[in-house]
Amino acid sequence: MQDQLFKKIDKLFPEMVEIRRYMHQHPELSFQEINTAQYIQSYYEKLGIEVRANVGGNGVVAKIHGGRPGKTVALRADFDALPIQDEKDVPYKSLVPGVMHACGHDGHTATLLVLAKVLYEARETLQGTYVMIHQHAEEYAPGGAISMIEDGCLEGVKVIFGTHLWATEPTGTIQYRIGPIMAAADRFEIAIQGKGGHGAQPHKTKDAIVAGAQMVSTLQQIVSRRVDPVDSAVVTVGSFVADNAFNVIADKAKLIGTVRTFNESTRDFIAAEIEKVVHGTCLATDCTYDYQYEKGYPAVVNHGAETEFLIDSATKVPEVTKIEESDLQMGGEDFAYYLQHVKGTFFFTGAKPETEGSYPHHHPKFDFDEKAMVIAAKTLCAAALNYQTKEQTKHEKSETLA
Repeated sequence: MQDQLFKKIDKLFPEMVEIRRYMHQHPELSFQEINTAQYIQSYYEKLGIEVRANVGGNGVVAKIHGGRPGKTVALRADFDALPIQDEKDVPYKSLVPGVMHACGHDGHTATLLVLAKVLYEARETLQGTYVMIHQHAEEYAPGGAISMIEDGCLEGVKVIFGTHLWATEPTGTIQYRIGPIMAAADRFEIAIQGKGGHGAQPHKTKDAIVAGAQMVSTLQQIVSRRVDPVDSAVVTVGSFVADNAFNVIADKAKLIGTVRTFNESTRDFIAAEIEKVVHGTCLATDCTYDYQYEKGYPAVVNHGAETEFLIDSATKVPEVTKIEESDLQMGGEDFAYYLQHVKGTFFFTGAKPETEGSYPHHHPKFDFDEKAMVIAAKTLCAAALNYQTKEQTKHEKSETLA
């Protein structure tokens, strides 16, 4: 059965590429993916697959019911793009100015759509139910996952699997990790209020830029001197904005940054430590401040048994040449919310282009090896099918013992 489905996936690779390239040419930003969602919905409707649109916003959920009893397995793909100008010189370059798929979400969508088609054609021979979760707004907090969950996308789901095409690793590689694999991603904003004045008379001012500069420097000591060295964390100030006249001392400055952590207590600790730094600096410089800390996605924490099961399933995919443990990734992913509700795992599928000079995710020239979509589809397929077999075996054993 599995080998037959793999052959069908191979046969439909040109369709997978066609879908991916169409989506790459017509990207839409987070929470604005109206046409993309309609495209996905229409694809399922033409096949006759049960589909529900507007799930938690722009999300789309399709269900494939097998002809034999079994569990409900969910597979997830995201479909939003980024506010980046596509600088690639390829026929499928984005047609939307300032917007592009720079993270592989177009490939995730094409992978899941074609896999759904393959599963649906074989539905009479399959066990259980397969829920295809097409999620909007992964790139922009609060993200689409949490609203889709609230709208019932995980109803009845026993396990969930998800993958990210990973263009920094060679095609044929599957990377996994038990426990935390991607970090919680938070945002902070500090508005400093001083007293402006002439650049030649600093003694009559309260310099917001000096206060901000001290904060940038001191904030770096939170991780290096206040967090346990074995507990990974990042504090980054990504924006420092103030008045820009050369001979004026600024009365206002604003710092915006991000915090990345894996441990929830460390996450709360750093949020509190940032305010201590801000409060102390403003006290010393006689400025006032407004501090806002916004929690984004929690850490992606994979479940042990399900990850081990994914590893075993990946060994059954002929094109997989390497299976290895992933390093901790400081990027965020709202797949984390699914794993807080049901068991499952999130893994990386290597998709590094064969051409020299490949570019990382979120780069204006980002691209990936499209053959990796076949590997992603087969790995997800193997995980879904083998999970049904595993659960059936457990059920039969329990009945025998009873």
